[in-house]
Amino acid sequence: MQRVLGLDLGSRTCGVAVSDELGMLAHGVETYRFSENAYKKCAFHIQSLVEKYQVHTIVLGLPKHMNGDLGERAQISIDFKKRLEEMMDVEVILEDERMTTVIATQALLMGDVSRKKRKQVVDKMAAVEILQGYLDKNK
Repeated sequence: MQRVLGLDLGSRTCGVAVSDELGMLAHGVETYRFSENAYKKCAFHIQSLVEKYQVHTIVLGLPKHMNGDLGERAQISIDFKKRLEEMMDVEVILEDERMTTVIATQALLMGDVSRKKRKQVVDKMAAVEILQGYLDKNK
């Protein structure tokens, strides 16, 4: 199996995770920071990671409201998916990301990670949650 990239896209950050070569475990890579709403710059950075890790599938978090409705943030993710697919030869899968940031934050709190450190890594950890959920469903 080939590696899969997981993304948690925000307005100024993008958490990134990558699977192992067997497609079983997600590992955090980074929290990429960019100027607010500079999604084109973020897409070029993701393109470099796709090349580095030889990825053919990206799992992008889709932020739904708790009732399942799609809002403005979800539309931004849908537009980002289209941008990535136009820029490179990858399949981009939208994955429900409800509660992933909460789960990541709780895990960091249980690990007694300082507030400053949590802020730096929570998006990366949320990307791990998104990707791991996808990998577990698609074994």
